[in-house]
Amino acid sequence: MKKKIPHTIIIAEAGVNHNGDINLAKRMVDAAAEAEVDYIKFQTFKSEKLVTRSARQADYQKQNLNSESDSQLEMLKKLELSETDHYLLADYCRERGVKFLSTPFDFESIEFLHSLGMDLWKIPSGELTNAPYLCRIAAYNERVIISTGMSNLNEVAASLKLMAKHGQDMKKVTLLHCNTQYPTPMQDVNLRAMLTLRELAEHVGYSDHTQGIEVPIAAVALGAEVIEKHFTLSRELPGPDHKASLEPNELRDMVLAIRNIEKALGDGEKRPTESESGNIVVARKSIVASRLIKAGELFTEENLTVKRPGSGVSPMQWFDVIGQEAKRDFEEDELIEI
Repeated sequence: MKKKIPHTIIIAEAGVNHNGDINLAKRMVDAAAEAEVDYIKFQTFKSEKLVTRSARQADYQKQNLNSESDSQLEMLKKLELSETDHYLLADYCRERGVKFLSTPFDFESIEFLHSLGMDLWKIPSGELTNAPYLCRIAAYNERVIISTGMSNLNEVAASLKLMAKHGQDMKKVTLLHCNTQYPTPMQDVNLRAMLTLRELAEHVGYSDHTQGIEVPIAAVALGAEVIEKHFTLSRELPGPDHKASLEPNELRDMVLAIRNIEKALGDGEKRPTESESGNIVVARKSIVASRLIKAGELFTEENLTVKRPGSGVSPMQWFDVIGQEAKRDFEEDELIEI
C-alpha cells in the first residue's frame, strides 16, 4: 500500500530566548517565519506559581548564566512575558504567517492560553508527572504534543491513562522522545526510543536538545511526525538556553533538510521514477550478435552476447532465445530480433 508523503510539523522553540524582551521576541518570530517553520513556541508562566523561593537552577543553567545567584525564581522573573506581550506576539505571528504556540506551566497560564485560541497544546517534559495539570489540559480534548524527557515507558503510559480518563482522545496525542540535558550528549540521545513510544501512541516525534541539526533530520528519516528545536538570534546572548540553540541560518538549514528528507522518503511504492525512466534504455542491456549470424543459423551462446543499449530483446529472455533460428542475417553488435 502506498504511504502518504509526510509533512513533518516543525516547531521552532523560542522558549525564553527572548530574554523577556518583546522586541527580541518579535525578531525571533521574523526569523522563524523566514525559516518557514510551522510553529514558533514560547513559554507562559508566572514565576511565583512555577517555582519555590528555594528552587535552585539546573547545572547547565548556572553554567550558561555564569551568575553568582543560582535562584530559579530570580532567573525566571527576568524571562516572563506579560499577557499583553502574548497578545502582541499572537497577532504578529498571524501577520508573518507562522503559527503561535506556547507551553503553559501553571493553571492560570493554561486558562489564559486557551483564551488565545491555540490549535495545539504542548506539554513539557517537566509536567509529565503533574496529574492536575494533565487533567486540566485533557478536559479540552484538543490536539496535544507531549515531551517525555526524564521518563520511562511506564511513567508515560500512566500519564496517558490519566489524560484519557479525563477526556483526552488518544488519537489527538503525539509523544515526543526527548532528553532534557542542554546540550544533550550524542551517546544519550537514544533516538530509537522514539519508535518504542509507538507502543503507547499512534503519533510520535522528537524534541531535540543536541548541538547541530543531524539528529532531528535522522528522526524524520525514522518517522518523526513532529520536530521541536530550540533556536536563538545569537548563541552569544545572555540566558540559560542560548548556547544549546540553533541560530537563524542553522534553523533554515534544518527546515530545508527535513523537507528534502520528506520528499526523499516518498510513498513507498517501488517503481522507476520519472527522473530515471530515460536511463532504462541507456543503462540496461539487450541480446546482440557477437559475430555475423546468417539467416537460418541457430542462436547459441557462441554467437550471442549481451550489450547496451536496452532497447532490444531483454537478457532475461536469454534462455528462450538460445536454440531459435535466425530469421535474417545479423551483423556483429546488431540487436537481434525473434
